[in-house]
Amino acid sequence: MDATKIPLPDADGRTDGETGDRRPRVMVLFGGRSGEHAISCATAGGVLRAIDRDRFDVVAVGITRTGQWVLADDDPDRWAIRDGHLPEVEDTRTRVLLPQGTGDREVQVLHDGRLGTPLGAVDVVFPLLHGPFGEDGTLQGLLELADVRYVGSGVLASAVGMDKHMMKLVLAGSGLAVGPYRVLPAGRAVDAATVDAIVTELGLPLFVKPARAGSSLGISRVDDPAELPAAIEVARAHDPKVIVEAAIVGREIECGVLGGRAGAPARASLPGEIVVTDTRHAFYDFEAKYLDEAGVTLACPAQLAPDTVARVQDAAVRAFEAVGCEGLARVDVFVTHDDQVVVNEINTMPGFTPYSMYPRMWEVTGVDYATLVDELVGLALERPTGLR
Repeated sequence: MDATKIPLPDADGRTDGETGDRRPRVMVLFGGRSGEHAISCATAGGVLRAIDRDRFDVVAVGITRTGQWVLADDDPDRWAIRDGHLPEVEDTRTRVLLPQGTGDREVQVLHDGRLGTPLGAVDVVFPLLHGPFGEDGTLQGLLELADVRYVGSGVLASAVGMDKHMMKLVLAGSGLAVGPYRVLPAGRAVDAATVDAIVTELGLPLFVKPARAGSSLGISRVDDPAELPAAIEVARAHDPKVIVEAAIVGREIECGVLGGRAGAPARASLPGEIVVTDTRHAFYDFEAKYLDEAGVTLACPAQLAPDTVARVQDAAVRAFEAVGCEGLARVDVFVTHDDQVVVNEINTMPGFTPYSMYPRMWEVTGVDYATLVDELVGLALERPTGLR
């Protein structure tokens, strides 16, 4: 894709070149109720810094940890992770109200419970929330009810991509290789017999994960069967539904996928590779991702044979299409020692700071960060609201 400015359709399908000085209005939405609140804020800081203010009108809206939608500072520096400090949306005593019906694009603001000055029409929402209550289809359903265009996948794809169990069922049903796993539903007791059955089936080591969380929150590596019950409780602190995965020996490879314009197929970036170099991290955990950059090497592009690159890209696009994604996704795979590509998971709203793997992979593919933001907004404005 040519890394140049892209004509953007407005809400009526016309490009901005046909509407004089009209600029699409973008609501950058972030924060939220999940454990990934701070990562969402950091992602928003990257987008707010990169988005072209000459092309777009921008309004920043944060969602507090308790679910209030508030007007937020649009200064990117306010949302940076610095010296281990994690940013957070605070209650500004404003309340942002979405349009109340189809055909309405007006966003309203309450100040201390009283109607304030209308924010005006919003053409597209750029939801940068990670985890439950944002990335999982709940927010997407709200925006669908309000008949508002938004960046990224719809309700079903978001929900499937968030739930590692459902995701693996869909991927396997589409002929993609996934690793062995066991699901522990909410409330399922973990007794000695259950531990023995899991270890017999999956072997050691194991990775225990919340089924519906991201950013490596609540994930444990288990090397001894005696550690398994405690690891499950750690995961259940984030999600009552838990997935236990067999370890796969191989290289951790990621690939970015970007939706196609005007009905064209989705596109895959050059892959990247995660290499954990600090032995304090048993795997790519939360601290390694966000608080200890020196302990991790993100190789971009990954040093893979051309045939392997092609198969990783093919698996990524197939996963994107199998789940029914729109806009963007990051697909994580293992490349095993016998050169097999095994899909680990798909992220429908991947980390999106300038230093995150998704934009870095597109950067080495020829699409810089600002152009990537342009393209995602363009894809959202291009598609219709409602069923599609």
